[in-house]
Amino acid sequence: MRRFIRWAGLTLLAALAGVFLLAPGIVERGQNKVLPHAPWPVSARAQALHDSLTIGDLHADPLLWNRDLTRRSDRGQTDLPRLIAGNVALQVFTTVTKSPKGLNYDHNDASAPDDITLLSIVQLRPVKSWFDLTNRALVQAEALHRMAQQAPDRLRLIESRADLDKLLADRAAGAKTLGGILGAEGGHALSGRIDNLDRLYEAGFRLMGLTHFFDNELGASLHGTAGGGAGLTGFGREVVAKLVEKHMIIDLAHASVAMDREVLAMVDVPVVISHTGVFSECAHHRNVPDDILQAIAAKGGLIGIGYWEEVTCDPTPPGIARAIKSAVDLVGEDHVALGSDFDGAVTTTFDASELAALTQALMDQGLTDAQIAKIMGGNMVRFLQAALPPA
Repeated sequence: MRRFIRWAGLTLLAALAGVFLLAPGIVERGQNKVLPHAPWPVSARAQALHDSLTIGDLHADPLLWNRDLTRRSDRGQTDLPRLIAGNVALQVFTTVTKSPKGLNYDHNDASAPDDITLLSIVQLRPVKSWFDLTNRALVQAEALHRMAQQAPDRLRLIESRADLDKLLADRAAGAKTLGGILGAEGGHALSGRIDNLDRLYEAGFRLMGLTHFFDNELGASLHGTAGGGAGLTGFGREVVAKLVEKHMIIDLAHASVAMDREVLAMVDVPVVISHTGVFSECAHHRNVPDDILQAIAAKGGLIGIGYWEEVTCDPTPPGIARAIKSAVDLVGEDHVALGSDFDGAVTTTFDASELAALTQALMDQGLTDAQIAKIMGGNMVRFLQAALPPA
């Protein structure tokens, strides 16, 4: 009997070890697929142009997955080696803190069981983050800070215009260092408390999406239960005002149309919609009406075009380039940027190391070198130089 109990205990321990060691990788491989493909064609001219660009991406979610981003991984779509191989200079790393079970683009109930609670436990994230959304965001931010300390030649956090200027000067002198900008995907990371915004700011956060796939304390999501006419709450208006005061970038990705309109009416600073498509090009509910994109651009904002099926209707480099061209036609070349959503539970046809294929596809769409330079990162640099706090 003792031997049986010992054997049963060892078997249980082995099973638990398997869950903690193997399950996160299995889950991520299922969520962040890169479809098998032959190498995307890139001409010598396109590669030379790509290598000369300052490239920026407004949205990626690898911090959710508790990987060591300093090492090239065989799963997911992005990490430091692949970003550097793709010649990326600036990357917004967003912290995802809640995901109701049964996630979809149409109707999500915030009270449904949260999948990220289980993911946090299985990934052995610090206990303080298991049931507290603010700590969950801060733990992901701490991980990025640690990686910057481990690999300062490859990753540097950007928290001010001075940081950005220094990074750009170093890259102009030949450095390959990536500038990382912390963002929160959804204001529920504040846990309903305005003082938590100060905690996030002190941790380096410089961008905040107001909602994600569900309604929260700030207001209504494009995919929530409150209905299309619901917008900001009183707490949401308080948060928006403080974001402006602290020089934090407001991201309207996933916000309801009513929230979009309210925010645009109440702020006098440019905002972004970090990862989206153009509804007239790809009529999916994930994409807001064209007039919202035009209103964001009219206030000096940026539209980040994503790389996955639901926002582009064609996630290949040529398909994404068509979506970008549609955005340029709609809002102008000064207001379009990249917003990959890499590692955000989306399927793509290339990873971060293959970005030259997108430069080729934009050339094939007839965009000029100057337009491509703006879209691939120039517009993002200009926006950040105006939006970030001075120092």
